[in-house]
Amino acid sequence: MAKIQANGKDISIVTANNTDLISITDIAKHQNSDAPADVIKNWLRNRNTLEFLGTWEKINNPDFKLVEFDQFKNEAGLNSFVMSPKKWIETTNAIGLTSKSGRYGGTYAYSDIAFEFASWISPEFKLYIIQDYQRLKKEEAYKNSLDWQTNRFISKLNYSIHTDAIQQYLITPKLSPQQIGYAYASEADLLNMALYGMTAKQWQEQHPEKQGNIRDHSSIEQLMVLNNLQTINAELLRKKLSSSERLAELNRIALKQQQILLKNNQKALNELKKL
Repeated sequence: MAKIQANGKDISIVTANNTDLISITDIAKHQNSDAPADVIKNWLRNRNTLEFLGTWEKINNPDFKLVEFDQFKNEAGLNSFVMSPKKWIETTNAIGLTSKSGRYGGTYAYSDIAFEFASWISPEFKLYIIQDYQRLKKEEAYKNSLDWQTNRFISKLNYSIHTDAIQQYLITPKLSPQQIGYAYASEADLLNMALYGMTAKQWQEQHPEKQGNIRDHSSIEQLMVLNNLQTINAELLRKKLSSSERLAELNRIALKQQQILLKNNQKALNELKKL
């Protein structure tokens, strides 16, 4: 699960079948933080809303039940008319809205429907949502770019140099399999602390909604530095420096290299693309 921020408000996004679903429950909290479900129901009672949702379903959902939709549309606007996401979904076989229960429960919608709902809440708030959603998509595209994928692949290859050094200088025949596993994990976290300032477990606790590990969410600059740190740590292990000495040295190198890369990143990438 990802999150975007709209003017300081967190809005959750889940991905299903390679499609983003945005929490309109979180959007509704902008108007009423105590009863967001009531805000959504009021929106669904609106005739214009049903016409929009019905049109969306006709375009995107071949199994949409038109007869049931027409009945709802005719009743919309009456004082006795009541509509909920669950009723809409179950009666018309709609797919544009999804109701979820559990930890990340609430009502989710396809992005264009979520933006329509946000516009009904507040046009200004809608713009904040679109702005940060676009930022998120650009970030995802960046992570999937060839530059990022290449550096992630290289970091995994270089890790074998690191693990070979661990096996040679930290693991003895007397260690149990559990102790061996701990040695590898400890050295991996030594690199994490030097580069990211936290362990893998700490990152997971701070980002429970994200898939993958801390390194899967690294920038190109961080991955390039990580490649170097793995090789450098292998050399420091051969010199038999203590973990505290190695951490201090690796952190110093990581800070220095990141500063250089961030300063010259665009120029360096442009040069690489010419090769």
